[in-house]
Amino acid sequence: MKVLFDDSEIIVLDKPVGLATANSPRGENSLYVELVDRFGSGCFVGVVSRLDKPVSGVVVFGKNKSATANVAEQFRHRTVKKEYVAIVERRFPSALGEWVTWRDCIHWNDMARRAVVDGPGQKSSHLRESRQKEADCDSAETSARVVKRAGEVSLVELQPKTGRRYRLRAQLAFRGCPIVGDRLYGSRLPLSFEGDMVIALHAQRLTLGHPKTGDKTTFEAEIPKLWKARYAILF
Repeated sequence: MKVLFDDSEIIVLDKPVGLATANSPRGENSLYVELVDRFGSGCFVGVVSRLDKPVSGVVVFGKNKSATANVAEQFRHRTVKKEYVAIVERRFPSALGEWVTWRDCIHWNDMARRAVVDGPGQKSSHLRESRQKEADCDSAETSARVVKRAGEVSLVELQPKTGRRYRLRAQLAFRGCPIVGDRLYGSRLPLSFEGDMVIALHAQRLTLGHPKTGDKTTFEAEIPKLWKARYAILF
C-alpha cells in the first residue's frame, strides 16, 4: 500500500492490483481492512472511491465523517476529474492523439455478471432478454484518445465523466478494443501479477477539492512497472 497523501481529513493511496478496495469476503484482505489495521479499530475510515480488484491506481478515503461526506458530494456532482490509462488490443477507433467522446447507455447484466453497452453491437439474445428497463439505464460518458500504437496493442488515455462499475471496460470492448488481460470482455492477451490475473487499466490521476481548504489538488499514481516491463515499446 503506497500512500500518496495523508492528513487529518483524507488519505489517498495507490491501490495495487489484486487487492479489493473494500467489502471483500470475510477473511480476505482489502485496502479498507489494511487502513483499519493501520489506524486502529476505533478510528473512522470512510470509503469514497473504489477500483475493481484487478485495477490499480488512485483511491481516496475519508478520515472523518465530514470529510467523507464532502468528497462523496464532489463525486456525486461530478466535479472530481478522473484520468485513467489503459493498454488495449486491436485498433483503437480514432486517429493518434485525437480525443473522441463516447456517450453510451449501459445496463448491468446479472446473468453475464458484467456491464453491457446498449447498442447495435449487442447481438446476444440472452443479453437482450435480460436488459433492464430504459429508465434504469446508466448513462456513461467518456473522453478517450490513443497515445501510442505498437503492433496489436495501444496505450490509451481515458477521462470518464459519468457512469459506474465496469463502464470503461464495457465501452472499450464494445468498440472492439478490450483491455489487455480483461478476459471477461474478450481480451486474448493475458496479464498476470504474482499469479493473479489482472487487467491493464490504471487510475493514474484524481483531482478534487480538499474537504477542509477547498484547494484543488491532483494526486497521481505511477504507471505500474509490470506494464513497462511487458510492453516497453509503448513507453
